[in-house]
Amino acid sequence: MRNIRYPNGKFPALQHSDAELPNRMRAEDFLTLIQDKQTSAAGRGMSLEEDVNESNAYYVAHEIASVHKKPTPVQIVKVDYPSRSSAVIREAYFRQPSTTDYNGVFEGRYLDFEAKETRNKTSLPLNNFHAHQINHMRLVLKQKGIAFAIIRFILHDETYVLDAAHIIRFWEEAACGGRKSIPYSYIQKHGYLIPEGFRPRLDYLSVIKRHYF
Repeated sequence: MRNIRYPNGKFPALQHSDAELPNRMRAEDFLTLIQDKQTSAAGRGMSLEEDVNESNAYYVAHEIASVHKKPTPVQIVKVDYPSRSSAVIREAYFRQPSTTDYNGVFEGRYLDFEAKETRNKTSLPLNNFHAHQINHMRLVLKQKGIAFAIIRFILHDETYVLDAAHIIRFWEEAACGGRKSIPYSYIQKHGYLIPEGFRPRLDYLSVIKRHYF
């Protein structure tokens, strides 16, 4: 407990020794809890992509699922060689459009999803998605895969799973003159709030298992 100080720099006084706490949290357990909460709070400043990557690393390490961020293929155009042992890329471009951000396998089911975050409080603008991504998610659904988006509303501090079918519907309606965004209230109603914690940071697979299996 000597590692914990109040804001004024003083140490807290213990009212009971460990031996006197048979039905209470012991000192070392309390310290571990405080450290875990501090680590979790430090992660609140992370981007959605970092949170998803960290969660995926946890899933892979514990053999819960195999989910990874897709690499974006790049065509290298110009390379300088200042020395024999080093090379510097001077010019490159994306060789082909990407599909979605992530894919993988969870309990025998194929997963494919986007990760999007917005500071808009009332909606998620559809310009966060591209036509090739919508077409890709449509094909995944047709093949009985699980396609969705993980959507974070930064100012609400909330992150949701929203099935791709909803996103495709809004996209198609927008193409016919409909609204150009998905309302926050709609995502609250039809999406699934992802629990946030420490390990994993975003336990989105618990949501997938509850609602898709």
